[in-house]
Amino acid sequence: MMRRCGISKWLLLRFAASCLLFTTYASAPGALCAQTATDERLLYPGWWPRHSTPSGNEYVGPVECAKCHPGKAAEQKNTPMARTAALVADSDILARHNQLTFQAGRTSYQIARSEGKTEYTVTDGTRSISAPLTWSFGDGRVGQSYLFEREGNLYESRVSYFGILKALDFTPGRRLTEPRDLEEAMARPVTGSEIVRCFACHTTSSTINDTFQRDRIIPGITCEACHGPGLKHAAAEQMAYLQGSAGESGHEADLIFDPGKLNPVDAVDFCGACHGTWWDVKLGSLEGLANLRAQPYRLEKSRCWGRKGDARLTCVACHDPHQELVRDSASYDKKCLSCHLAATSMKPTPDHQGPACKVGTKNCASCHMPKYLDPGMHYTFTDHDIRVVRQGAPYPD
Repeated sequence: MMRRCGISKWLLLRFAASCLLFTTYASAPGALCAQTATDERLLYPGWWPRHSTPSGNEYVGPVECAKCHPGKAAEQKNTPMARTAALVADSDILARHNQLTFQAGRTSYQIARSEGKTEYTVTDGTRSISAPLTWSFGDGRVGQSYLFEREGNLYESRVSYFGILKALDFTPGRRLTEPRDLEEAMARPVTGSEIVRCFACHTTSSTINDTFQRDRIIPGITCEACHGPGLKHAAAEQMAYLQGSAGESGHEADLIFDPGKLNPVDAVDFCGACHGTWWDVKLGSLEGLANLRAQPYRLEKSRCWGRKGDARLTCVACHDPHQELVRDSASYDKKCLSCHLAATSMKPTPDHQGPACKVGTKNCASCHMPKYLDPGMHYTFTDHDIRVVRQGAPYPD
């Protein structure tokens, strides 16, 4: 679309910013005029995923949150989001695989764990380079990538672990057939805005004053990654408890962000801050299967999404971020039938405008949300562009 009309990315971003001028972010921000790019959202005060904070001291950590919310905290820590980043010493994948190897031409790769340390080694048969791995990204069900530090700089390993293979292969998008030297074959540097973005989406409290700060990082996506720093909220709750008025005024809730109060457009863009909003994908020129894993973008381009969205069709309408992802597609049928009629003989009602499927009302997602193989990830992902799929039809970009 951008190429056809000749509109620059800068102008599109400025248009998105003009929409945001009508919105003040608070616990329940008003409706935006349109879907918005995440980089624009982050220019404004108030909480949003990946937002910077003035001080790492504003975060209290999941243990403190669990004191008042033990049930949700206990469930959330077992989710893929909670396990999406960890210190290598805490990686379950590497704990189960003491040695992983991979061969690419003359270059050999090895990740080996011994005596509590995990060493990453690359050799071309003549020379070898090693480094202790520091961070693991991804819980390993699909894949897990690794970072190591050298002279204060972070590097991404050229190989990653993949759950389907139960082995190493090139990190997605990092394959090299003819590396210039062993250093390039081993890794690539991660710097600047990339490192800020990576840790902001995989950990909690990593962005302070718009820069990456490793001193107070909480591994994984924990409570405060979505609800914002909790120091003021926790202090207010503690004070109310000591005064015997806990839960009476309700004002303590104003000190923490509640994504559940977002309107549908904002709610999907909220998740899209890390998973890819409609504008993030368009401005990033992610075309073809490259945007398959940008689920908010795929959802927002669905015909049933509409311009204003629908609370029954947001990310959290189907996926509770506090619980493990439900992978049985048939379990989502009730979600489909909250909008669609259950039989062709039924007539539409104000809250059931979706027509009945002529084929059936069971396992809807298996037909209307097809799966596609991402070769680089060695995994088949569900497409969130909900639609009637025609046999032989190409992937709708």
